[in-house]
Amino acid sequence: MRRALWTLAVLLSHWRRHPMQLATLLIGLIAATALWSGVQALNQQARTSYDRAAATFGGTRTAMLAARNGASFPRKLFVDLRRAGWPVSPVLEGRIQIEGRSFRLLGIEPVTLPAEVGSAPAVGRDDFRAFMTPPGMMLAAPETLSDLKLAAGARAQAHGGALLPPLRVQPNLVPGVLVVDIGIAQNLLKMPNQISRLLIGKATGKRASLESITGDQLRLIEPDAETDLERLTDSFHLNLTAFGLLSFFVGLFIVNSAIGLAYEQRLPVLRTLRACGVSARMLNAVLVLELVSLAFFAGLVGLVCGYFIAGVLLPDVAASLRGLYGAQIPGQLTLKPQWWIAGIAISIAGALAAAAASLTKALRMPLLATAQPFAWQQAQRRWLAWQSAAALVAFAIAAGLLWFGDSLMAGFAVLAALMLGAALILPMFLELVLSLGQRLAQKPVSNWFWADSRQQLSGLSLALMALLLALSVNVGVSTMVQSFNRTFLVWLDGRLAADVYISATDDDQAHGIKAWLRERPEVEAILPGGRADTQLAGAPIEVLGLPDHATYRDNWPLLESAKDAWIKLRPGNAALVSEQLARRLNLSVGDRIEVPAPGGNWPLDVVGIYADYGNPKGQITVNFAALTRRFPEIPLTRMGLRVAPPKIPALIAALQEKFALDDRNLADQATMKAESKRIFNRTFAVTAALNAFTLGVAGVALLTSLLTLANSRLPQLAPLWAIGLTRRQLAAIELLKTMSMALITTMFALPLGLLVAWCLLAVVNVKAFGWRLPFHVFPMQLVWLTGVAMAAAIAASALPVIRLARMQPASLIRIFANER
Repeated sequence: MRRALWTLAVLLSHWRRHPMQLATLLIGLIAATALWSGVQALNQQARTSYDRAAATFGGTRTAMLAARNGASFPRKLFVDLRRAGWPVSPVLEGRIQIEGRSFRLLGIEPVTLPAEVGSAPAVGRDDFRAFMTPPGMMLAAPETLSDLKLAAGARAQAHGGALLPPLRVQPNLVPGVLVVDIGIAQNLLKMPNQISRLLIGKATGKRASLESITGDQLRLIEPDAETDLERLTDSFHLNLTAFGLLSFFVGLFIVNSAIGLAYEQRLPVLRTLRACGVSARMLNAVLVLELVSLAFFAGLVGLVCGYFIAGVLLPDVAASLRGLYGAQIPGQLTLKPQWWIAGIAISIAGALAAAAASLTKALRMPLLATAQPFAWQQAQRRWLAWQSAAALVAFAIAAGLLWFGDSLMAGFAVLAALMLGAALILPMFLELVLSLGQRLAQKPVSNWFWADSRQQLSGLSLALMALLLALSVNVGVSTMVQSFNRTFLVWLDGRLAADVYISATDDDQAHGIKAWLRERPEVEAILPGGRADTQLAGAPIEVLGLPDHATYRDNWPLLESAKDAWIKLRPGNAALVSEQLARRLNLSVGDRIEVPAPGGNWPLDVVGIYADYGNPKGQITVNFAALTRRFPEIPLTRMGLRVAPPKIPALIAALQEKFALDDRNLADQATMKAESKRIFNRTFAVTAALNAFTLGVAGVALLTSLLTLANSRLPQLAPLWAIGLTRRQLAAIELLKTMSMALITTMFALPLGLLVAWCLLAVVNVKAFGWRLPFHVFPMQLVWLTGVAMAAAIAASALPVIRLARMQPASLIRIFANER
């Protein structure tokens, strides 16, 4: 034990003599752990919210019975099943509007609600009477009360003037959900004696078969371990995880460089310790103990940094999930102990993986091995050949997955294989370019420049791989976002074609506004609109009603359509279908769908497919008059206006004064477009932040590699100084050499990034969202990223170059005195 402690003390003395190496090692581990743990904290926060949603009084984690057509069914079926021994409990679901906002309303029966279902115990057995008898009780999440700006016990007013039960805070509920007694819900939703689904509790005895009681009216839905929301948001969380994993590996490149240099510099010490009687096993055990201790410390600091990173990014992640998928994420981090344990474990595991080669060398080192502090820098042609072969295998795997894969995971696997192959083949690509430069060089210094660059390649290859990955991801994601932005702006012009948008508080106010508007000469057209929610093929969809007007005929973003599609909408037996719904149900123009409606299924012919970016639900568009006939209970409070642009401000001011409309109920086209663009930009803010983090870590990796090579470069530079080159000239040559390799890497990264962008747009987006975006190339963006890469290379090489330019001549003369 004493010998092990003395050995540890000797090894630790190296870090005291080389604090910069210790700093780079810790920075690499802290950066890797911080970015990985920060991303995992965001994912964990989101999944906790999904669990809350799934456990909301019988989510997908609970077995249930539902109508085969997705519509509601009579209460009599519930009574029949209870009498037959089925432990079922009724739930009614719908939507209500409060102050212009839409909320999900759930009606439950707490007496029969199974104890193991979701948040049921929190209703409180002593509160059944207060919950079930008028005025009742409305359960809501704290975030919902905050959005409504109401305190517990207050009573909100629903659309139509109905007074809702007193609010009560229920922490386990997901935001945006209101829970009341089923009798109250039936009254509010105007669905007397109707039920949406039946929750099934644990059976204690025999029961009759479902078909013998209900026939073919109901179907059994087994509990699912993964919710619809989790499946829908898988792509977003995989994207975050991919960024975190990339940053983690880039951080490990820093660790590998620092540990590799430390091993080579400590070879004489390791040889001496072996000669003094320290066994190879003990020496390796002490090296592992040293590394684990440093990784543990760095992991703790990295977790703290990761927590702050997650806290900074959480609002943007919540905005992204809410905008893309309709998922409600609380704005405060709540982390589990497993997160802290996993962060420490990943830090230690990453450090051991980065040091595996050095530890293996130390274990196999012969007793009388001589120090070879520069052997690790030599060009290893055999390894280049092996790496190139592995790269070709990775490219073949990517091509196979692209051709045969048909899932979101296959799309991400294509990206992973493509980037792995590119990283592996980069050293060979650089070797070929540098060899070509050497063959074309004519002057002695130029020839040395290219030959020395080739020799330096092995020491910089990992850092250049990190730069390649970071740049290609930046190019790919930025191109995807810019392509989406350009397409989104064109799509927005088509969807927001009216000049003014109004959302009245109720139908009576809407009638009054329309009557007033008909008397206004500046109003060219009043365009009523409506929206209903239903289900199709087991998934929720929106049914949008549009009037037959040139505003929509000329601007609606149709991707494909039948001849005279808008004319075919007029009778009410045809519909336009959103792109994501068409892909999900494999629909094409000419197909027929049946949409559940209160009066029975509504058969509709598909006459067109249109883009509907950013909508988490499928959507169909029908004639407005047909929608009101099939869904007579929907609120008719929305309308658009066509108004000459100069007269819009005066009209909005008059509407606000006459009907007391605020900004939530009244907006012009420019304001709505500006708000949509703001939401769009915030949605991708987290991607931009992770892009910047990843590129920053790649820059640090390049810096640490250059610092690692700085001392070992002197034997190559001293002879040039001795034959007449000044120190400033040597520094300029070193800077030019780093810039050259960074530029070659960048030129390789740009087409790779465009290929990544194509994969994101044509493969991942289609599987994740259901829509495919057009691919655009943005030359100025590529020029900008090239400049950023060059700036990162200059910043990374600045410190080693300045040191060389200011180096004392005695240090260069000493090179010739030392045994090399």
